[in-house]
Amino acid sequence: MTTSEQTLKAGSWPLDTAHSAVNFTVRHLGISKVRGRFNRFETSFVVDEAGTAQVSATIHLDSFDTGNADRDAHVRSADLLHVDERPTLTFTATEPVRVAEDFQVVGEVAIGDQTHPVTLDVEWGGIQENPNTGDRHIGFSATGTLKRTDFGVGNGIPSAMLSEKIAIELDIQLVEPKA
Repeated sequence: MTTSEQTLKAGSWPLDTAHSAVNFTVRHLGISKVRGRFNRFETSFVVDEAGTAQVSATIHLDSFDTGNADRDAHVRSADLLHVDERPTLTFTATEPVRVAEDFQVVGEVAIGDQTHPVTLDVEWGGIQENPNTGDRHIGFSATGTLKRTDFGVGNGIPSAMLSEKIAIELDIQLVEPKA
């Protein structure tokens, strides 16, 4: 893991929603992968004067999207995500984050009343000025896995039908604070 630290401006870095994505992959019947995304999510990325960041995020589970309306409705139902009772997934880093070229973010994921640790492997994409706006943007790619039954997702569905492991892929772009 590279330890070359990046210096970021202190303040709250807003999410560039047009250039960010929360994607996932899960195996179906053990033979193929179903890919999808969550279309609505927010982040909080606040850098302090020491250069470390407090990181959190909320994903709106009703924005689950695999491109198949019938499957998506089933996944939102009480059989799996149960979005009527558990509308969000939250992630909170449990320790301050120091940005480097490659680093990890250790945190907790909560869905409903279930909270479990997760570690995200993060790749720094860099910092670049947007020529259209003059704003400086930073980018990250992060990966991690969740065990669906830890969160009460599809407990009655055998793993031979739907994999226990859900792979998460994040592509996040943030905008440097103005002040």
